[in-house]
Amino acid sequence: MKNYTITVNGSVYDVVVEEGAANGAPVAAPAAPKAVPKAAPAPAAAPAASGAQGKIKIEAGAAGKVFKIEANVGQAVKKGDAVVIVEAMKMEIPVVAPEDGTVASINVAVGDAVEAGALLATLN
Repeated sequence: MKNYTITVNGSVYDVVVEEGAANGAPVAAPAAPKAVPKAAPAPAAAPAASGAQGKIKIEAGAAGKVFKIEANVGQAVKKGDAVVIVEAMKMEIPVVAPEDGTVASINVAVGDAVEAGALLATLN
């Protein structure tokens, strides 16, 4: 028997799976299901913004994972400079500054999963 933890649509289940017999004979299913829902892990708290929020928002154009943070709080950036790189479908997608400014906050960390439209950083 092997134990697995499986998450389906946010619900977490502990599952016990019996291995088949060596001769390939089917294994009878137990009368009661072994999958027991348990509490889903609490979502990780959003990283605290580094400094005050700026008035210019930089948002994710696609859902993915934060691959790299290219700019630091207080750094001056020009329109088109990469601020954050998001990985989606094995592609690295730079999220760029929409206009010249100074980075006021970075609202994500490397490895964070983000949805399209999620706030990544702000500029002043």
